[in-house]
Amino acid sequence: MGYVNPAWSAEAKADGGSAIANISTGVWLDRIATIAPTDGTMGLRDHLNAALTQANGAPLTIEFVIYDLPNRDCSALASNGELLIANSGLSKYETQYIDPIAAIMSDPKYSSLRIVNVIEPDSLPNLITNLSKPLCAEAQSTGAYVQGVQYALNKLHAIPNVYNYVDAGHSGWLGWDTNFQPAVNLWASTIKGTTAGFNSVDGFISDTANYTPVQEPYLPNPNLTVGGSQIRSANFFQWNPYLDEQSYDTALYSALVAAGFPSNIGMLIDTSRDGWGGTARPTGVSTSTDLNTYVDQSRIDKRPSRGDWCNQSGAGLGIRPVANPAPHFDAYVWIKPPGESDGSSSLIANNQGKGFDRMCDPTYGGNSLNNNMPSGALANAPLSGAWFSAQFHQLMQNAYPPLP
Repeated sequence: MGYVNPAWSAEAKADGGSAIANISTGVWLDRIATIAPTDGTMGLRDHLNAALTQANGAPLTIEFVIYDLPNRDCSALASNGELLIANSGLSKYETQYIDPIAAIMSDPKYSSLRIVNVIEPDSLPNLITNLSKPLCAEAQSTGAYVQGVQYALNKLHAIPNVYNYVDAGHSGWLGWDTNFQPAVNLWASTIKGTTAGFNSVDGFISDTANYTPVQEPYLPNPNLTVGGSQIRSANFFQWNPYLDEQSYDTALYSALVAAGFPSNIGMLIDTSRDGWGGTARPTGVSTSTDLNTYVDQSRIDKRPSRGDWCNQSGAGLGIRPVANPAPHFDAYVWIKPPGESDGSSSLIANNQGKGFDRMCDPTYGGNSLNNNMPSGALANAPLSGAWFSAQFHQLMQNAYPPLP
Protein backbone atom coordinates (compact mmCIF):
# COMPACT_ATOMS: atom_id res chain seq x y z
CA MET A 1 0.00 0.00 0.00
CA GLY A 2 1.27 3.46 -0.90
CA TYR A 3 0.65 6.82 0.74
CA VAL A 4 -1.92 9.04 -0.95
CA ASN A 5 -0.92 12.67 -0.50
CA PRO A 6 -4.17 14.39 0.60
CA ALA A 7 -3.07 17.74 -0.83
CA TRP A 8 -2.34 16.33 -4.31
CA SER A 9 -5.40 14.09 -4.18
CA ALA A 10 -7.66 17.06 -3.44
CA GLU A 11 -6.23 19.01 -6.39
CA ALA A 12 -6.68 16.02 -8.69
CA LYS A 13 -10.28 15.44 -7.59
CA ALA A 14 -11.13 19.12 -7.94
CA ASP A 15 -9.84 19.07 -11.53
CA GLY A 16 -11.74 16.02 -12.77
CA GLY A 17 -9.15 13.46 -11.73
CA SER A 18 -11.16 11.26 -9.37
CA ALA A 19 -10.07 8.18 -11.36
CA ILE A 20 -6.47 8.64 -10.21
CA ALA A 21 -6.85 10.67 -7.01
CA ASN A 22 -6.16 7.64 -4.80
CA ILE A 23 -2.83 6.78 -6.42
CA SER A 24 0.34 7.15 -4.38
CA THR A 25 2.64 9.99 -5.49
CA GLY A 26 5.94 11.39 -4.23
CA VAL A 27 6.12 14.26 -1.75
CA TRP A 28 8.74 16.81 -2.80
CA LEU A 29 10.77 18.46 -0.05
CA ASP A 30 12.23 21.08 -2.37
CA ARG A 31 12.82 23.92 0.12
CA ILE A 32 13.71 24.16 3.78
CA ALA A 33 10.25 25.69 4.32
CA THR A 34 8.52 22.48 3.14
CA ILE A 35 9.78 20.60 6.22
CA ALA A 36 7.74 22.60 8.75
CA PRO A 37 5.78 25.19 6.77
CA THR A 38 3.98 28.11 8.36
CA ASP A 39 1.66 28.82 5.43
CA GLY A 40 -0.94 26.16 6.18
CA THR A 41 0.43 23.56 3.75
CA MET A 42 1.38 20.07 4.93
CA GLY A 43 4.89 19.61 6.29
CA LEU A 44 6.96 16.47 6.70
CA ARG A 45 5.45 15.51 10.04
CA ASP A 46 1.94 16.17 8.71
CA HIS A 47 2.53 13.74 5.85
CA LEU A 48 3.97 11.09 8.16
CA ASN A 49 1.03 11.46 10.55
CA ALA A 50 -1.40 11.16 7.64
CA ALA A 51 0.47 8.06 6.49
CA LEU A 52 0.03 6.46 9.92
CA THR A 53 -3.70 7.15 9.71
CA GLN A 54 -3.93 5.69 6.20
CA ALA A 55 -1.89 2.63 7.20
CA ASN A 56 -4.21 1.82 10.09
CA GLY A 57 -1.74 -0.81 11.26
CA ALA A 58 -1.02 -2.30 7.82
CA PRO A 59 2.30 -1.93 5.94
CA LEU A 60 2.49 1.36 4.03
CA THR A 61 5.18 3.00 1.89
CA ILE A 62 5.57 6.78 1.72
CA GLU A 63 7.91 8.39 -0.81
CA PHE A 64 9.79 11.66 -0.38
CA VAL A 65 12.05 13.52 -2.79
CA ILE A 66 15.15 15.00 -1.14
CA TYR A 67 15.83 17.97 -3.41
CA ASP A 68 17.61 21.03 -2.09
CA LEU A 69 21.35 20.70 -2.77
CA PRO A 70 23.25 23.99 -3.05
CA ASN A 71 23.43 25.07 -6.72
CA ARG A 72 20.53 22.71 -7.34
CA ASP A 73 19.48 22.06 -10.95
CA CYS A 74 22.79 23.63 -11.97
CA SER A 75 22.30 23.24 -15.73
CA ALA A 76 18.78 24.65 -15.94
CA LEU A 77 16.72 27.46 -14.47
CA ALA A 78 13.18 26.21 -13.92
CA SER A 79 13.81 24.64 -10.53
CA ASN A 80 16.88 26.44 -9.25
CA GLY A 81 17.05 26.04 -5.52
CA GLU A 82 17.34 28.41 -2.60
CA LEU A 83 20.91 27.50 -1.58
CA LEU A 84 24.15 28.59 -3.22
CA ILE A 85 27.55 27.02 -2.66
CA ALA A 86 29.13 30.48 -2.57
CA ASN A 87 26.81 31.48 0.28
CA SER A 88 27.55 28.63 2.74
CA GLY A 89 25.03 26.49 0.90
CA LEU A 90 26.49 23.12 1.83
CA SER A 91 26.49 23.75 5.58
CA LYS A 92 22.94 25.15 5.37
CA TYR A 93 21.88 22.06 3.40
CA GLU A 94 23.29 19.82 6.12
CA THR A 95 22.11 21.67 9.23
CA GLN A 96 18.89 23.39 8.09
CA TYR A 97 17.61 20.79 5.62
CA ILE A 98 18.96 17.24 6.07
CA ASP A 99 19.31 17.34 9.87
CA PRO A 100 15.67 18.39 10.52
CA ILE A 101 14.39 15.83 7.98
CA ALA A 102 16.40 13.04 9.61
CA ALA A 103 15.26 14.12 13.08
CA ILE A 104 11.60 13.83 12.08
CA MET A 105 11.93 10.62 10.06
CA SER A 106 13.76 8.94 12.96
CA ASP A 107 10.93 9.61 15.42
CA PRO A 108 9.99 6.14 16.81
CA LYS A 109 6.36 7.09 16.21
CA TYR A 110 6.95 6.47 12.49
CA SER A 111 8.96 3.25 12.77
CA SER A 112 6.14 1.16 11.30
CA LEU A 113 6.17 3.14 8.05
CA ARG A 114 8.36 2.21 5.10
CA ILE A 115 9.93 5.56 4.16
CA VAL A 116 11.46 5.77 0.68
CA ASN A 117 13.69 8.71 -0.20
CA VAL A 118 14.60 9.70 -3.75
CA ILE A 119 17.97 11.36 -3.37
CA GLU A 120 18.62 14.61 -5.25
CA PRO A 121 17.27 14.31 -8.82
CA ASP A 122 19.59 15.52 -11.60
CA SER A 123 22.49 16.27 -9.25
CA LEU A 124 25.27 13.76 -9.86
CA PRO A 125 24.28 13.28 -13.54
CA ASN A 126 24.90 17.01 -14.07
CA LEU A 127 28.52 16.44 -13.00
CA ILE A 128 28.89 14.01 -15.91
CA THR A 129 27.50 16.10 -18.77
CA ASN A 130 27.12 19.75 -17.80
CA LEU A 131 30.43 20.97 -16.40
CA SER A 132 30.47 23.75 -19.00
CA LYS A 133 27.77 25.44 -16.89
CA PRO A 134 29.37 27.60 -14.16
CA LEU A 135 27.06 26.43 -11.36
CA CYS A 136 27.77 22.78 -12.24
CA ALA A 137 31.51 23.39 -12.47
CA GLU A 138 31.36 24.95 -9.01
CA ALA A 139 29.39 21.98 -7.70
CA GLN A 140 32.16 19.70 -8.94
CA SER A 141 35.21 21.75 -7.98
CA THR A 142 33.99 22.32 -4.42
CA GLY A 143 32.75 18.75 -4.00
CA ALA A 144 29.42 20.12 -2.77
CA TYR A 145 27.17 17.73 -4.71
CA VAL A 146 29.14 14.64 -3.71
CA GLN A 147 29.50 15.74 -0.09
CA GLY A 148 25.84 16.76 0.12
CA VAL A 149 24.64 13.41 -1.22
CA GLN A 150 27.00 11.58 1.13
CA TYR A 151 25.74 13.57 4.11
CA ALA A 152 22.11 12.87 3.19
CA LEU A 153 22.79 9.15 2.81
CA ASN A 154 24.70 8.98 6.10
CA LYS A 155 21.90 10.65 8.05
CA LEU A 156 18.99 8.88 6.36
CA HIS A 157 20.46 5.37 6.07
CA ALA A 158 20.99 5.38 9.84
CA ILE A 159 17.18 5.20 10.26
CA PRO A 160 16.18 1.50 10.08
CA ASN A 161 12.86 1.98 8.26
CA VAL A 162 14.24 4.39 5.63
CA TYR A 163 15.18 3.23 2.12
CA ASN A 164 17.29 5.43 -0.15
CA TYR A 165 17.23 5.45 -3.95
CA VAL A 166 19.76 7.66 -5.72
CA ASP A 167 18.72 9.47 -8.89
CA ALA A 168 20.19 7.95 -12.06
CA GLY A 169 19.08 10.43 -14.71
CA HIS A 170 17.42 8.67 -17.64
CA SER A 171 18.34 6.73 -20.77
CA GLY A 172 18.16 9.78 -23.02
CA TRP A 173 20.71 11.57 -20.83
CA LEU A 174 23.29 9.04 -19.68
CA GLY A 175 22.78 6.18 -22.14
CA TRP A 176 25.76 6.88 -24.39
CA ASP A 177 28.99 5.01 -23.58
CA THR A 178 30.76 8.32 -22.96
CA ASN A 179 28.29 9.07 -20.13
CA PHE A 180 27.19 5.64 -18.90
CA GLN A 181 30.35 4.23 -17.29
CA PRO A 182 31.57 7.60 -15.96
CA ALA A 183 28.18 7.96 -14.22
CA VAL A 184 28.46 4.47 -12.73
CA ASN A 185 31.98 5.31 -11.52
CA LEU A 186 30.77 8.57 -9.93
CA TRP A 187 27.88 6.87 -8.13
CA ALA A 188 30.21 4.13 -6.94
CA SER A 189 32.89 6.48 -5.60
CA THR A 190 30.31 8.79 -4.00
CA ILE A 191 28.36 6.05 -2.26
CA LYS A 192 31.45 4.04 -1.34
CA GLY A 193 32.54 7.16 0.56
CA THR A 194 29.56 7.05 2.92
CA THR A 195 29.74 5.55 6.41
CA ALA A 196 27.87 2.41 5.35
CA GLY A 197 29.45 2.33 1.91
CA PHE A 198 27.45 0.58 -0.80
CA ASN A 199 24.86 -0.47 1.80
CA SER A 200 23.74 3.13 2.33
CA VAL A 201 21.55 2.87 -0.78
CA ASP A 202 18.78 0.42 -1.56
CA GLY A 203 18.83 1.15 -5.26
CA PHE A 204 18.52 3.75 -7.98
CA ILE A 205 15.66 5.55 -9.73
CA SER A 206 15.51 6.71 -13.33
CA ASP A 207 13.21 9.02 -15.28
CA THR A 208 12.32 11.10 -12.21
CA ALA A 209 9.88 13.79 -13.41
CA ASN A 210 10.73 12.87 -17.00
CA TYR A 211 8.89 11.37 -19.95
CA THR A 212 10.98 8.49 -21.37
CA PRO A 213 8.82 5.38 -21.86
CA VAL A 214 9.47 2.20 -19.89
CA GLN A 215 9.56 0.35 -23.21
CA GLU A 216 9.43 1.27 -26.88
CA PRO A 217 7.24 -1.66 -27.92
CA TYR A 218 7.82 -1.27 -31.66
CA LEU A 219 11.55 -0.55 -31.40
CA PRO A 220 12.90 -3.48 -29.37
CA ASN A 221 16.31 -3.69 -31.06
CA PRO A 222 18.58 -0.61 -31.25
CA ASN A 223 20.89 -2.43 -33.65
CA LEU A 224 18.22 -3.37 -36.19
CA THR A 225 19.16 -2.05 -39.63
CA VAL A 226 16.65 -0.01 -41.63
CA GLY A 227 17.67 1.54 -44.93
CA GLY A 228 21.26 0.51 -44.29
CA SER A 229 21.58 2.14 -40.84
CA GLN A 230 21.00 1.04 -37.25
CA ILE A 231 17.90 2.24 -35.39
CA ARG A 232 20.05 3.90 -32.74
CA SER A 233 21.71 6.10 -35.38
CA ALA A 234 18.39 7.82 -36.17
CA ASN A 235 18.15 11.55 -35.47
CA PHE A 236 15.89 10.92 -32.48
CA PHE A 237 18.28 8.49 -30.75
CA GLN A 238 21.64 10.01 -31.75
CA TRP A 239 23.48 6.64 -31.50
CA ASN A 240 22.23 6.08 -27.93
CA PRO A 241 22.02 2.28 -27.43
CA TYR A 242 19.19 2.55 -24.88
CA LEU A 243 15.88 3.44 -26.49
CA ASP A 244 13.81 3.19 -23.29
CA GLU A 245 14.13 3.08 -19.51
CA GLN A 246 13.77 -0.66 -19.02
CA SER A 247 16.79 -1.46 -21.19
CA TYR A 248 18.83 1.36 -19.63
CA ASP A 249 18.03 0.35 -16.06
CA THR A 250 18.67 -3.32 -16.74
CA ALA A 251 22.12 -2.50 -18.10
CA LEU A 252 22.67 -0.05 -15.26
CA TYR A 253 21.88 -2.69 -12.66
CA SER A 254 24.52 -5.01 -14.11
CA ALA A 255 27.11 -2.22 -14.31
CA LEU A 256 26.44 -1.13 -10.72
CA VAL A 257 26.80 -4.67 -9.38
CA ALA A 258 30.03 -5.02 -11.38
CA ALA A 259 31.22 -1.79 -9.72
CA GLY A 260 30.74 -3.29 -6.26
CA PHE A 261 27.12 -2.66 -5.33
CA PRO A 262 25.32 -5.62 -3.70
CA SER A 263 23.21 -7.71 -6.05
CA ASN A 264 20.07 -6.98 -4.04
CA ILE A 265 19.91 -3.32 -5.08
CA GLY A 266 16.71 -2.55 -6.94
CA MET A 267 15.71 -0.13 -9.67
CA LEU A 268 12.72 2.22 -9.71
CA ILE A 269 11.21 4.03 -12.71
CA ASP A 270 9.04 7.12 -12.37
CA THR A 271 6.18 6.19 -14.70
CA SER A 272 3.88 9.07 -13.78
CA ARG A 273 4.03 10.79 -17.18
CA ASP A 274 5.63 8.38 -19.65
CA GLY A 275 2.50 6.69 -20.98
CA TRP A 276 2.29 8.38 -24.42
CA GLY A 277 -1.19 7.06 -25.18
CA GLY A 278 -4.02 8.78 -27.01
CA THR A 279 -4.66 9.03 -30.73
CA ALA A 280 -1.02 9.80 -31.61
CA ARG A 281 0.26 6.50 -30.19
CA PRO A 282 1.44 4.09 -32.91
CA THR A 283 -0.28 0.71 -33.11
CA GLY A 284 2.44 -1.12 -35.01
CA VAL A 285 5.84 -0.96 -36.64
CA SER A 286 6.40 1.42 -39.54
CA THR A 287 6.76 -0.06 -43.03
CA SER A 288 9.02 2.77 -44.22
CA THR A 289 12.50 1.98 -45.52
CA ASP A 290 13.76 5.44 -44.56
CA LEU A 291 15.44 5.24 -41.14
CA ASN A 292 14.15 8.46 -39.59
CA THR A 293 10.64 7.96 -40.94
CA TYR A 294 10.66 4.40 -39.61
CA VAL A 295 11.74 5.54 -36.14
CA ASP A 296 9.40 8.53 -36.01
CA GLN A 297 6.40 6.43 -37.05
CA SER A 298 7.25 3.56 -34.68
CA ARG A 299 8.25 5.36 -31.48
CA ILE A 300 5.64 6.02 -28.81
CA ASP A 301 7.76 8.84 -27.32
CA LYS A 302 6.49 11.77 -29.38
CA ARG A 303 8.77 14.49 -28.06
CA PRO A 304 10.68 16.49 -30.70
CA SER A 305 13.85 15.44 -28.83
CA ARG A 306 14.70 13.12 -25.95
CA GLY A 307 16.36 16.15 -24.37
CA ASP A 308 12.98 17.86 -23.96
CA TRP A 309 11.90 17.75 -20.32
CA CYS A 310 9.46 20.55 -19.60
CA ASN A 311 5.64 20.12 -19.64
CA GLN A 312 5.71 17.92 -22.73
CA SER A 313 2.84 18.22 -25.17
CA GLY A 314 1.18 14.87 -25.91
CA ALA A 315 2.44 13.07 -22.81
CA GLY A 316 0.16 10.78 -20.83
CA LEU A 317 -0.02 9.07 -17.47
CA GLY A 318 2.07 5.90 -17.46
CA ILE A 319 1.86 2.52 -15.78
CA ARG A 320 0.24 2.83 -12.35
CA PRO A 321 2.54 2.18 -9.39
CA VAL A 322 3.31 -1.52 -8.99
CA ALA A 323 5.84 -3.52 -6.95
CA ASN A 324 8.35 -5.93 -8.49
CA PRO A 325 7.30 -5.44 -12.15
CA ALA A 326 10.43 -7.13 -13.57
CA PRO A 327 13.67 -8.77 -12.35
CA HIS A 328 15.84 -6.29 -10.39
CA PHE A 329 13.06 -3.67 -10.45
CA ASP A 330 11.66 -2.90 -7.00
CA ALA A 331 8.76 -0.88 -8.40
CA TYR A 332 7.33 1.48 -10.94
CA VAL A 333 6.38 4.60 -8.99
CA TRP A 334 4.74 7.98 -9.49
CA ILE A 335 7.34 10.34 -8.04
CA LYS A 336 6.37 13.44 -10.02
CA PRO A 337 2.76 14.20 -9.08
CA PRO A 338 0.81 14.50 -12.36
CA GLY A 339 -0.58 18.00 -12.76
CA GLU A 340 2.35 19.78 -11.16
CA SER A 341 4.25 21.99 -13.62
CA ASP A 342 7.89 21.45 -14.61
CA GLY A 343 8.49 25.17 -14.99
CA SER A 344 6.93 28.39 -16.23
CA SER A 345 6.53 29.23 -19.94
CA SER A 346 7.72 32.76 -19.23
CA LEU A 347 9.37 34.60 -16.36
CA ILE A 348 7.15 34.71 -13.25
CA ALA A 349 8.29 36.62 -10.18
CA ASN A 350 8.59 34.35 -7.12
CA ASN A 351 10.39 33.97 -3.80
CA GLN A 352 11.47 30.36 -4.37
CA GLY A 353 14.58 31.04 -6.44
CA LYS A 354 12.92 29.62 -9.56
CA GLY A 355 14.04 31.17 -12.83
CA PHE A 356 12.71 30.96 -16.37
CA ASP A 357 14.19 28.26 -18.59
CA ARG A 358 13.67 28.59 -22.33
CA MET A 359 13.10 24.82 -22.49
CA CYS A 360 9.70 25.57 -20.91
CA ASP A 361 8.89 28.10 -23.66
CA PRO A 362 6.87 26.49 -26.49
CA THR A 363 8.37 28.94 -29.01
CA TYR A 364 11.98 27.97 -28.20
CA GLY A 365 13.97 26.38 -31.00
CA GLY A 366 16.34 24.42 -28.79
CA ASN A 367 20.04 24.13 -28.04
CA SER A 368 22.83 21.55 -28.05
CA LEU A 369 21.26 19.64 -25.14
CA ASN A 370 18.13 18.82 -27.17
CA ASN A 371 19.76 18.56 -30.59
CA ASN A 372 18.49 22.06 -31.49
CA MET A 373 14.92 20.84 -31.71
CA PRO A 374 11.72 22.54 -30.47
CA SER A 375 11.12 22.40 -26.72
CA GLY A 376 7.85 20.47 -27.01
CA ALA A 377 6.55 22.42 -24.00
CA LEU A 378 2.93 23.37 -23.41
CA ALA A 379 2.04 27.06 -23.32
CA ASN A 380 0.84 29.09 -20.33
CA ALA A 381 2.55 26.94 -17.71
CA PRO A 382 2.90 28.14 -14.10
CA LEU A 383 6.00 27.87 -11.88
CA SER A 384 7.47 24.42 -11.29
CA GLY A 385 5.38 22.58 -8.71
CA ALA A 386 2.29 24.74 -9.25
CA TRP A 387 -0.91 23.14 -10.55
CA PHE A 388 -1.11 23.08 -14.34
CA SER A 389 -4.69 22.14 -15.21
CA ALA A 390 -4.24 21.97 -18.99
CA GLN A 391 -1.37 19.54 -18.63
CA PHE A 392 -3.27 17.45 -16.08
CA HIS A 393 -6.18 17.00 -18.48
CA GLN A 394 -3.85 16.07 -21.33
CA LEU A 395 -2.05 13.53 -19.14
CA MET A 396 -5.37 11.85 -18.32
CA GLN A 397 -6.53 11.98 -21.94
CA ASN A 398 -3.30 10.35 -23.16
CA ALA A 399 -2.92 7.84 -20.31
CA TYR A 400 -1.51 4.45 -21.25
CA PRO A 401 -2.83 2.09 -20.11
CA PRO A 402 -5.96 4.21 -20.66
CA LEU A 403 -7.96 5.27 -17.64
CA PRO A 404 -11.10 3.20 -16.98
